[in-house]
Amino acid sequence: MTRALVARLRLRHFSLIRALNEQRNMHRAAAVLNMTQSTASKLLKDIETIMGAELFHRETRGMAPTDIGVEVARFAEEILNRIERFSAEFETMLAGGHGMLVIGAIMGAAPDLVAKVVAEMKAERPLLTIRMLGETSDNILDMLETGEIDIAVGRFSATRQQALFNFEHLSEEPLAYVVRRDHPLSGTVTPLLLDVLHDLPWILQPVTTPTRQILDKTFADAGLTTPKNHVESVSLFAILHLIQTSDAISLLPVSVVRDHLLAGLIARLPAIVETTVPGFGILTRRDTMLTKVAEVFVHKLRVAAVENNKLTRK
Repeated sequence: MTRALVARLRLRHFSLIRALNEQRNMHRAAAVLNMTQSTASKLLKDIETIMGAELFHRETRGMAPTDIGVEVARFAEEILNRIERFSAEFETMLAGGHGMLVIGAIMGAAPDLVAKVVAEMKAERPLLTIRMLGETSDNILDMLETGEIDIAVGRFSATRQQALFNFEHLSEEPLAYVVRRDHPLSGTVTPLLLDVLHDLPWILQPVTTPTRQILDKTFADAGLTTPKNHVESVSLFAILHLIQTSDAISLLPVSVVRDHLLAGLIARLPAIVETTVPGFGILTRRDTMLTKVAEVFVHKLRVAAVENNKLTRK
């Protein structure tokens, strides 16, 4: 966008673009912005005149962004997220706080590595506001792209992201086959064959997750299908609870199950095939400098990852 074009756009223009992109309906978008439908329609016409392009076209059941509209909506989302983030951080500082840090992390890394660093940061900076958003890599990288978070701890989920983000490797993510502590196979010392594991009931993560993809490939390489007797859940909390209350087996990151194993709530099964999710790391936007507090957080992540990797190798 040229400077002249940006200078003519206002926050209410960006707000309407975001509302239309989310609602896909002029009436609902106008209601979200507390304006009449006619005002919203005129505002959209003004925006499209300024930009010299159609951003939304009408469909049978509403409105949809054009190809250009998709990109403009992405830009509007980024601008508004940054303004909202700055406003929230500024209010925090006015109230005597020390700013805000928003982190997005895959759930495999969050339970120990990220949580440990967050605890250290809060001990040193009690008035720093920290928000943790636990999602899958594709979710947190979408948030990183639109400026909703400062730092992501995860891995690339699409090729295009490699041009948008810097990546610094932190650690591999070993996986473990786990069951409830009094499961009939609990205490087994001989590595279990895949056909034995295949016949057990399972609790699986969605097919879009790296852990599930590795499990499916492990069975496929052995000439087996994905176990048909399974429950699927995106919630690690639900999966851990189901493991403890059923005869099912699950494949989960060691970092997720470590505390449950140490507490004796679940047991780890020896498997004939060792599995590891490709390494995760720190992801930051290429076009944005980190704040001082974000730089401190990244440094602490590096140190914690080195210590964590030493423990994993023992």
